[in-house]
Amino acid sequence: MIQLEEITSRNFDAATGIRVRPDQEHAVSPVTQSLAEAYVHPEGVAWPRLITDGGRPVGFLMAFLDIDWHEDGSVLRSGLWRLNIAAEEQGKGYGRFAVDSVAAEIRRRGGKELYVTWHPGPDGPEGFYLGLGFRTTGETSGGQTVGVLDL
Repeated sequence: MIQLEEITSRNFDAATGIRVRPDQEHAVSPVTQSLAEAYVHPEGVAWPRLITDGGRPVGFLMAFLDIDWHEDGSVLRSGLWRLNIAAEEQGKGYGRFAVDSVAAEIRRRGGKELYVTWHPGPDGPEGFYLGLGFRTTGETSGGQTVGVLDL
């Protein structure tokens, strides 16, 4: 059974042990950096979760919830901040499960859109996100393409 677990002292080592394929390391920060970023943001903005299948760690996601997108209070957005699927677990539906889980959480909180950013280029995850129904917004953030999925 695939599920999300809150990151605790009990599963911290499992979460930080998630490693993507070497050719993907340039495109997504390691879990340790994500958890550090979650710690320094105001409570409730970052939503980090371990993805498990039958209790076995297979990935990590971190959503952002009502983040101040332009850092001026004008636009609040929610979406998928990080997605790390363990190298040996890719192609098994865990990424889709992660996106669906974040979408469900955003809907539960009253949100209507799920945002994501990705590194452009042939070795990036653009095909994955577009295949799930995301569309590009024409924006970039930190050199990454911004996509949105209507919920």
